Amino acid sequence: MADPPGCGRPCATCLLCLYSCQWITAKKEKRKGLRTTKVIPCGGGDAELGLASPCVGGSEWRLGGEQLWLGGLSADIGLLTHCHWSCFPGLSPRRCDCSWFLFLFCVFLFTLVWLYFAIIILNDFHNFNEFIFKQRKLWLDWSLVLLTATAVLITYSAVLLVLALCLQLCGQPLKLHWLHKTLLILTALVVAAAFTGLGIKWAEEWRSARTSLQATGPFLHIGIVGGMTLLAWPLASFIYRTRLKVFLLILYCMVMIVLYLAPLGITSPCIMEENQLPPKPALVGHRGAPMLAPENTLMSLQKAVDCNVQVFETDIMVSADGVPFLMHDEELTRTTNVQDVFPERAALNSTAFNWTDLQQLDAGSWFLERRPFPTVQSLSVGDRYRATKQRIPSLKEALEAAKQSNLSIMFDLRPENHSDYQSFVNATLEVILQSGIPLQQVLWLPDGFREQVKQQAPDIQQVYGRKRLQDEKEPLLHVNLPYQDMSFEEIRQYHQDNISVNLYVVNQPWLFSVLWCSGVSSVTTNACQVLKEMKRPIWLLPSSTYLMIWVVVDCASFLAILWAFFLLKYVGSLSSGQVCWGGLYCAPAGCYTLKHGCSCCHPSLN
Repeated sequence: MADPPGCGRPCATCLLCLYSCQWITAKKEKRKGLRTTKVIPCGGGDAELGLASPCVGGSEWRLGGEQLWLGGLSADIGLLTHCHWSCFPGLSPRRCDCSWFLFLFCVFLFTLVWLYFAIIILNDFHNFNEFIFKQRKLWLDWSLVLLTATAVLITYSAVLLVLALCLQLCGQPLKLHWLHKTLLILTALVVAAAFTGLGIKWAEEWRSARTSLQATGPFLHIGIVGGMTLLAWPLASFIYRTRLKVFLLILYCMVMIVLYLAPLGITSPCIMEENQLPPKPALVGHRGAPMLAPENTLMSLQKAVDCNVQVFETDIMVSADGVPFLMHDEELTRTTNVQDVFPERAALNSTAFNWTDLQQLDAGSWFLERRPFPTVQSLSVGDRYRATKQRIPSLKEALEAAKQSNLSIMFDLRPENHSDYQSFVNATLEVILQSGIPLQQVLWLPDGFREQVKQQAPDIQQVYGRKRLQDEKEPLLHVNLPYQDMSFEEIRQYHQDNISVNLYVVNQPWLFSVLWCSGVSSVTTNACQVLKEMKRPIWLLPSSTYLMIWVVVDCASFLAILWAFFLLKYVGSLSSGQVCWGGLYCAPAGCYTLKHGCSCCHPSLN
């Protein structure tokens, strides 16, 4: 059969061939009369196809025209992997082709795992954006870059894998083009580099992944079982044509048994009865409501109040003339216009500026210009105007606003390695005592000179950034830790011991849900406007319901796998003795090569 137009071109034309070759092939075959069924007597052969019948035992062959036409479809699929129109003369794929198929499958799984990680680390990606800004002075929402690149890689590998599986079902080995081989290797290298960078610079995200598995484990199990069940169809097609039948069957069965029993090792805090659900955690505004207003400003504090947060979390620094003010970064370049007002001093530490200089800085316009969160685009005109008028607030102003709103305030005092840190503690404590705010509403985080603070203001609540020790002299009442640092068992134990646990920073509903089920007291969040709307965890399953889902999924998977293997075995037995056109093989069978480059299959030939 002649090649259809364009199908011998390089990889750039493969998509066009995939679209057009099927109907072109069908029209050609119809004109040539190949859509008819011919009966070839034993030993008679067919002059048109150049086929000499290898029949034995005096039987006759039926040449099905439908099978001839279907071969064109398998060749169409082959264009994206081989980029050539060709019929393969052998039934069994070469070892090299099998190796590349296995490599493709591994790259797809590798990229799929990275996609999972990319989704998980979105909760903490604002920290990465801040880190890049400190290093390069360039602000960009790198999460968009990450997700776009990951989507491209996973889509490419998934399309290749689907095409390869279709080829396998059609009985063709995977003849992967050299360009695809190169791109697959590059994909594997890019994902490996991403994992390496994650492990070196952001190692705590491995613990985030562990936490996420506790939250998503039941659903991942269902998805993996479903994927492995679908894989049974091309696998069965391959097993019936290979010498490694026993090995592959045993391997596949072992994998499925492990998956079927995997729920025995899955533990999730949200597998509980409805009446066992702990109270909803209180919300702590991380620098206020930074998705709705410039961080560490009075507008951000007010937006946090509107979100029903109970605590305003902030960071305190002390100016060169002894005035405590709200600021997170050691430099002013990210959250102010210091480069425009004091360009020669822009790189100095925030504590090197006098309070009069700090009051001249705009602490809100950057929020509209850089858009640190996607929510900035949805702000009203009034909020946009209000943001441009924000200035760096002093601690005194923040305490007055918190007092009026009956809002607690929790803060770090930076930088802890400063030579005048004790004077910073004294200045901060003096402002607190003079503000008139109830001391029970002040949560003290700094470890430096904590004993001095306890003596001068014993009613201030002491919050510790560590876990309790076995030989703790004084029992801890409040702890403030990253959410990666506490297991669900520890959270529940602290809850039973009446220790308040606050975990930070929690932005995604899935993470908030699993911490809610664990019994955490409060969470520090950037997304208070999202979490306040949650009335219950995203999912909550009674153990009996989860058991029923587990059994149903496993049974359905088992029946589907049996159906796949028996059906393909039955189809394979019916297709013996048919002519394979366009690379469509009849398996298991022996082969005779035809003059048109295709094969004739017969069960009695090896």
